[in-house]
Amino acid sequence: MKSFQSILVTFALLIATAAAFRVAGGATGGSSFVLSRRTSIAVAPQSSTTRAAAGVSNMRMGSQAKFGVFSPAVYAAKVVLGQDKLNKIRGKAISLHSQYIGEFCEWAGAYHLRTKLIKKAKVNGDTLGFLV
Repeated sequence: MKSFQSILVTFALLIATAAAFRVAGGATGGSSFVLSRRTSIAVAPQSSTTRAAAGVSNMRMGSQAKFGVFSPAVYAAKVVLGQDKLNKIRGKAISLHSQYIGEFCEWAGAYHLRTKLIKKAKVNGDTLGFLV
């Protein structure tokens, strides 16, 4: 059963990687691969008292994750491993990655950039489809 699971995960990774390098020529020779776009709506700023009176809270809800290159592999891992085990593995990987970023910043003498680099890693993970 383990070998079947590893074959399935490997196959999903191959499909995801192949989809990332699909190129459609065209006049400019550019790629037709588009990750995703989020639209934003401009809202006039309100004071906190106006928001409270209107019943609007300051709490921000989680956004929908982008579908990226590695999203099919994450979906396959969700099916094979289950949501709980995938979340444990994902949490451990994020923890280790944040730890390595901190160690690198300390080594480079730029510890003040640690938070910015961790946020950038989260944005990149979302863009690539790891956070589905």
